[in-house]
Amino acid sequence: MSQAESPPEIILRLNPPVDNQALDDLFAVSWPRHRPYDFGRELEHALCYVCAYAGERLVGYVRVAWDGGVHGFLLEPTVHPAYRRRGIGMALVAEARRQAVAHDLEWLHVDYEAELDHFYKACGFVPTLAGLIRLRE
Repeated sequence: MSQAESPPEIILRLNPPVDNQALDDLFAVSWPRHRPYDFGRELEHALCYVCAYAGERLVGYVRVAWDGGVHGFLLEPTVHPAYRRRGIGMALVAEARRQAVAHDLEWLHVDYEAELDHFYKACGFVPTLAGLIRLRE
């Protein structure tokens, strides 16, 4: 990944060794309902993940899971609130998309809330119908 692919002073790293506490800290400020979590199993089984750094500080993250075939799933795109609206989220999604293509996937899926529709359309996603069942209350 070249510097031109991410905002100035932000470095994207593919599948870096990432500290669980750094991920927990990022998620705690980015997701109001986040609780401390062990990300190890998810990272181990991911097709790939991309981290965004300002210096050595983790400021963004996205993960791609897959079905073992041709479908990938964009999960947990997250940017620290102090670093939003600088193109970091779009750079993370673009790199995740490049990696999905490099792994010969045909489809990249994402679920998102309505207020993020503009962002995901700008990233190239097209809205589709999908189903959902809540498994836990």
